[in-house]
Amino acid sequence: MLLGSQLRRLREAANVTPEQAGYEIRASRSKISRMETGRVGFKTRDVIDLLTLYGVIDEQSQSKFIYLARQSRRQDWWTSYSDVLPDWFENYLGLESASSTIRTFEIQFVHGLFQTEDYARAVTLLGHQTAPPDEIERRVGLRVKRQDLLVREDAPRIWSVMDEAVLRRPVGGLTAMRAQLRRLLEVTALPQVTLQVVPFDRGGHAGASGSFAILRFEEQYLPDVVYMEQLTGAVYLEQRSDVEHYLAVMDQLSSEALTPDATTRFIEQVVKET
Repeated sequence: MLLGSQLRRLREAANVTPEQAGYEIRASRSKISRMETGRVGFKTRDVIDLLTLYGVIDEQSQSKFIYLARQSRRQDWWTSYSDVLPDWFENYLGLESASSTIRTFEIQFVHGLFQTEDYARAVTLLGHQTAPPDEIERRVGLRVKRQDLLVREDAPRIWSVMDEAVLRRPVGGLTAMRAQLRRLLEVTALPQVTLQVVPFDRGGHAGASGSFAILRFEEQYLPDVVYMEQLTGAVYLEQRSDVEHYLAVMDQLSSEALTPDATTRFIEQVVKET
């Protein structure tokens, strides 16, 4: 994504059309679009040809882009789960790993980064009821491994708002849910994590249409991305007008939700009631 966004910036500054760029590397306009949005890998030869077309011809400047191209081909941890990892979620894991801030709203389940193993298994079974046990365990392993992000040295800032229904729905049974609630209490102690709950007594709210996440990146050339998961795929929104709409909804949900301290006390009360 970083390399693609910088190539797009250079192309536009050089007044080169996507068609012209595609012709230069013997590819189509759509290939250039996929490269610039980080949805396809880069060949070093193509990067050099595009840089030359855009007027970046000195060796030192080109070397920085070549380094990024080589880094973009590096295998990430989730490649070992390719047998159970759909392409649309693999894209999200890459975005999540590269993000500096993640804001989420959850309407039904605890966010994946905070799920216990038993809770994750129960959620996985809901969507893969006919899958064999070994596949289920592979999917659960992927969910648990994903949480290494929380203890990474450069872990992103995570601000998660959830509907009270998330806390009240006993996914996996009461014992599993009680352990999951205690895990949420542990998560609230992490310095980079903020949790809020929108209680039932606040009435309806702007997030009633479903869960979503907004990812922000430290690199100034990378736009914010809105992610919404569906049963067999996902939607990624990058248009500024769309992102701003979801940011406004998230801000509204945060203002309607309990404060982080009140949320901790609320979860403690739910644990006692469970």
